[in-house]
Amino acid sequence: MLSKPKFKICRRLGPGVYDKCQTAKFSATTGKMALAGARRPKAPTEYGTQLIEKQKIRFSYGITERQLSNYVKKASSAKGAGTAEKLYERLEFRLDNAIYRMGLGASRRATRQMVSHGHFIVNDKRVTIPSYELKFGDIIKIREGSKGKKIFNKIAENLKDYNSPAWVSFDINSMEGKILDKPKNMEGFIDLNAVLEFYSR
Repeated sequence: MLSKPKFKICRRLGPGVYDKCQTAKFSATTGKMALAGARRPKAPTEYGTQLIEKQKIRFSYGITERQLSNYVKKASSAKGAGTAEKLYERLEFRLDNAIYRMGLGASRRATRQMVSHGHFIVNDKRVTIPSYELKFGDIIKIREGSKGKKIFNKIAENLKDYNSPAWVSFDINSMEGKILDKPKNMEGFIDLNAVLEFYSR
């Protein structure tokens, strides 16, 4: 069930913010509210649009304002590919997000807690920091002592019909995941350039 605060956030920022917003029930509820005579909101200004995109990132990835600001600074100073691409890589390469992309948790919030509780090992080292930055070739394993935990009981069933992004993989037999490539922004839910413009002000 979607809590009232999250429901309001989804209505304001769009269903892509939380997984629970991406349901037929949410769409039907918001549709009924629109038909009930709610006022049509004014078109946001350029600044307002940038602010909305910034908030989308914060709520989607569950990060603070300071964390996002730091990601933008690092992406802006990095050499090579475009700044928007670098920003997306830093967001996606967070350990909690990669585990979510592998299908091991129902939400980023869930995988963030799983990491904090010490259930994962990265390159043979136990990591409890959700924001830990991964890189190409990193190996992520479920800690031996955690494999019998309740949260992993239905992992095979949950992954049966799950298709992970091409840049990550998870082998159910070895209970091991791997970073195969750099993530590509295929979703289009967030306008990263608008976020960069917000911080360039």
